Amino acid sequence: MNIPSSPTRGRPARLSQARTVQTALDLLDESGLDALTMRRLADAMDVQAGALYRYFATKQDLLTAMAERMVGGVADAAGRAGDGDWSKAAACLARALRAALLAHRDGARVFAGTHSTGPNTLGFANSLTGVLREAGLSDAEAARALYAVTNFTVGHTLEEQAALQPENDGSADGGTLHDAVAAGAYPHLAATLPTLTSTDFTAHFEFGLRLLLDGLRAVRQ
Repeated sequence: MNIPSSPTRGRPARLSQARTVQTALDLLDESGLDALTMRRLADAMDVQAGALYRYFATKQDLLTAMAERMVGGVADAAGRAGDGDWSKAAACLARALRAALLAHRDGARVFAGTHSTGPNTLGFANSLTGVLREAGLSDAEAARALYAVTNFTVGHTLEEQAALQPENDGSADGGTLHDAVAAGAYPHLAATLPTLTSTDFTAHFEFGLRLLLDGLRAVRQ
């Protein structure tokens, strides 16, 4: 018996929540957050703009879903520390979050403006909180340490991505700072200018992360 073929058999649905989020992330990487509009997203998906609101009532809802997608797998980073050292596990989680945000243009801006309660975001928070509680911090200390590590990581990455925007020619604006310091009486800034204008953002991040972890060690004691 011949079964009539369906015109959509074997083809992905034109519009779905997962495809909408992925297309939005592709547009984010291509043009940045400021250029990501619901109309442009609809055009990229070849649908009417109103169709997107079936899944996302507002653009903020879309950004929250994008943030949730970006941090998929970050929660697993604690297991890569290997030797059971709580500080190494916490550092692995912070580094994994930074890497996930850096993987997308304006990733930190997207994440910073959302408050996802999805499994990826909550999984990361649960993993880091668990590491801190098992290290001996009280519940309140672990919760505040979660905020401190997360806010530092997101804030640092936010500044890092802003400095490396394409319009900034891929480098931090060290020339402007150099000229400003040279024009005034700022001897301490002048002495530290090579580091202040360095674009080794990983070194900057690792220094700040080490300070946080050293502080948490002091809290444990």
